Amino acid sequence: MSEWARHENHEPVEPPVTGFKLPASFRARFEELRSGRAEIAPARHAATVAVLRDHDRHGLQVFLMRRVRSMAFAPGAYVFPGGAVDPRDGDAALAWSGPPPAEWGTAFDADETLARELVCAAVRETFEETLVLLAGPTAGTVVDDTRGGAWEADRLALLDRSLSFGEFLDRRGLVLRADLLRPWAHWVTPRIEPKRYDTRFFVAAMPDGQRARDVSTEADRVAWVRPAEAAERGASGDWPMLPPTITTLAELAEFGTVADVLAARRRITPVEPTAKIIDGDVYLVLPEALPEALPEALPE
Repeated sequence: MSEWARHENHEPVEPPVTGFKLPASFRARFEELRSGRAEIAPARHAATVAVLRDHDRHGLQVFLMRRVRSMAFAPGAYVFPGGAVDPRDGDAALAWSGPPPAEWGTAFDADETLARELVCAAVRETFEETLVLLAGPTAGTVVDDTRGGAWEADRLALLDRSLSFGEFLDRRGLVLRADLLRPWAHWVTPRIEPKRYDTRFFVAAMPDGQRARDVSTEADRVAWVRPAEAAERGASGDWPMLPPTITTLAELAEFGTVADVLAARRRITPVEPTAKIIDGDVYLVLPEALPEALPEALPE
């Protein structure tokens, strides 16, 4: 787990500030950054996808993964599929259907190259971690089944970077379906953290016929769950989560169906929690506009 979500002794900041008390060890890091003795770590561009489905009995559900505890970032946390951009994700030669990179750039305040990388990273990482593939043989179709040894071999080749995403699509004659994604949010890891990501959040519908894998090398548990229930579990500490995940779940809980989510109009602005000294202690301060589903204390 990220340091700011790892410890039990976080304490809420009294209103009107929305935030959490950080462990005393962060005071030294804060002072080093403020004095210039330490440098702010660069934030790697990343993409994450909330994959959604409509369930006959439970209504709108979202796919979550619990990261294995050996992971360097957010071990044990429930997250959406996603990860860092691979420089090769910007391959302009791959087949593409849907809004062009320039439109994604407008939504996410990114140049055209970065926007292409983010969309490709979103689709690639989702396939690597779940076998859900937002691509098809034509611009209007989607692969209906990604199970089997050949698909697994490709997934592993993508994971070890011996195969680029563009090469994977070309080999299988597939078109990336950017039209199946929607932009949702933009979060940046706090500057006090030694490892940081600049992450764009997407939403997408689970393609008909496909099945998400049960576990991966990065996850030891997965769940299809109603967003409201997942947000409650995150807020109670039952399921460890970072604030961006809980916030997104609380936002998704306002919708009844996948179609409703995909039709939502979003104005996306970057959210970057900040570290501040309050009454002698270091606090992570969050924007006041975040949903009330956030926990009173960040989980261990």
